[in-house]
Amino acid sequence: MSLFNLFKKNTKPQASENNILLAMPIFNNGDSYDINNIIENLKSHWGFDVTDIEGDNNAVAFNINGETIALAYIPVQIPWDDIEGTAKYAYNWPNASEELKDHGGHAIVSIMSGQKSPLERFKILSKVLYSILITSDAVGVYQGAQSLLIPRNQYLDNIDVLENDDIPVTLWVYIGLKKLTTGNCAYTYGLKEFNNQEIEIIDSKLSLEELFDFLFNITSYVLCQEVTLKIGETIGLTADQKIAVTSSKGEFVKGQSIKLKV
Repeated sequence: MSLFNLFKKNTKPQASENNILLAMPIFNNGDSYDINNIIENLKSHWGFDVTDIEGDNNAVAFNINGETIALAYIPVQIPWDDIEGTAKYAYNWPNASEELKDHGGHAIVSIMSGQKSPLERFKILSKVLYSILITSDAVGVYQGAQSLLIPRNQYLDNIDVLENDDIPVTLWVYIGLKKLTTGNCAYTYGLKEFNNQEIEIIDSKLSLEELFDFLFNITSYVLCQEVTLKIGETIGLTADQKIAVTSSKGEFVKGQSIKLKV
């Protein structure tokens, strides 16, 4: 099945299915990947039973645990308009704009519409991306739906998290930080992919570092426990901490967002 037909087949998922997940490994100097090496790593490192393999290095599809993965190499840059804004706020990759402005190509990794939970599907996505990075010279990964640009080393440094089946928050959700005259702010971008509203903290007296740690831990809890924060309930990182969960129009994200006052 061609990659085009595979996408076409999955453009109208059933109501019970989860939508397509996308990520783009980035390459310089004409580099690419070798699908045979990727498949071998998925089998030997992650213990996946990779089946229904069809295609080659240009475009290939295969199956892991009932999920269909499509991979295609595009020998041109990701349009700069798509990644420029993300690079501007990628504090985890301060020189991303400089390093990526002349990148030579990219791959498109797709986890097609499937029946597993978003948590399980993101775990598969991350392990596929790891296998691509460890078997190639890809310089990083772009995940536009989560507003993430992740440098190669950051992804590879999360190997223990993935091996322990823990939650690699910074590979899945962008935690934005803002310093305003009225206080410090933090927000998530990517929780909507897990069927949650984004979380925002507005005008806090906590430092940006403290806000990052707090929101990181809350996000980890939400993802790990696969819970939905509900208006009127409370949440906290200790037994004594009871922060009211409210919802209102987003300040830094579109639509409604969960507000936590800390």
